[in-house]
Formats: sequence, structure tokens, C-alpha cells
Amino acid sequence: MAKLIYALNQSLDGYVDHDAYAPPGPALFQHFIEHMRRVTGSLYGRRIYELMRYWEEDHPNWPPAHREYATAWRSKPKWVVSRTLKSVGPNATLVEGAVEAAIRALKDRLDGEIEVAGPDLAQSLTDFGLIDEYRLYIRPYVLGGGKPYFAGPRPPLRLVAHERVGEDAIRLTYVPA
Repeated sequence: MAKLIYALNQSLDGYVDHDAYAPPGPALFQHFIEHMRRVTGSLYGRRIYELMRYWEEDHPNWPPAHREYATAWRSKPKWVVSRTLKSVGPNATLVEGAVEAAIRALKDRLDGEIEVAGPDLAQSLTDFGLIDEYRLYIRPYVLGGGKPYFAGPRPPLRLVAHERVGEDAIRLTYVPA
């Protein structure tokens, strides 16, 4: 059975906004490349999926690490939960309708880790009791507002690990309590 892992960068004040703070340094970016190589696939809400589609096409000015990430990302299946999208890109499947049943079936059918990205989607999956682990990558930025990592009430959690990752991040790993 697959595990759903909700993992995102987060500011010191609890917000996620990839456009509001500097990109990860080389070591943290390498960590994300290795993570993408290991996951079974990715489960996205519409907004984060549209952001991630950046990796679908090569850009001539990319450094080698970006090419590595794009290659890993493209190779993994993606499931996109959306009520508004009518189609999705290569190696992606649109999930509509009975989201809870679809994601439970996905977890039952697959092994390994499926990364979850998008606070609203993660909140829905939390409400269904489907998130197995929360990985918060705390970065040294204060945004003062935006989209919070937890889109609703924070579920009861138990800290199971913490570690420094890369140049400026701490990863906190929690499981439902």
C-alpha cells in the first residue's frame, strides 16, 4: 500500500508561496531531485499542478540540476484533482468526482510514496484521513501572509523526525497522532 506524503517548503510564519522567496540552494535542490527519483508519483491540486508544468519542457538556460529534476519529474505519473481542468499534460491523469474513493483506490493499488502538493488538496485528504506523513521544509523567510501550509485546522500530529536539509532548510516530519 502506498503512503501519501504531504511535503512543501514553508516560511517561518507558516505560508507556502514558491514565488515569494528565493529558490532552494544547490544542496536542497539536489535533495528534491533525489526525492523525485524515489517517489512513486505525485498527487496535485490544480494550482500546484499548473505551477509544476514548468518542468514539462526544457529551457535552454537551465543548469544541469534543473534538467535532472525535469527528467525525474517527467518520468513519474501524476494525478491531478480538479473540478475545472478538462485535460492534463503528459503522464498525468485527471481525478474528478469521488476524490476520496479514487485516492483510496490509488493507495491500495500502488506501493511506495506518493507526494501530495497543494494546501487545499492536502486539507481535503487530511479530512478523509488519507495523509500518512507531513514533511514541512522550513525556510528562513517571513511572508506575512499568503496561502498557509495547513489550509484548515491543523490535525493532531506527532513529530517523528527532524533534520537539516541543504543550506537553509529544516525538515520536520510528522505523522497523524
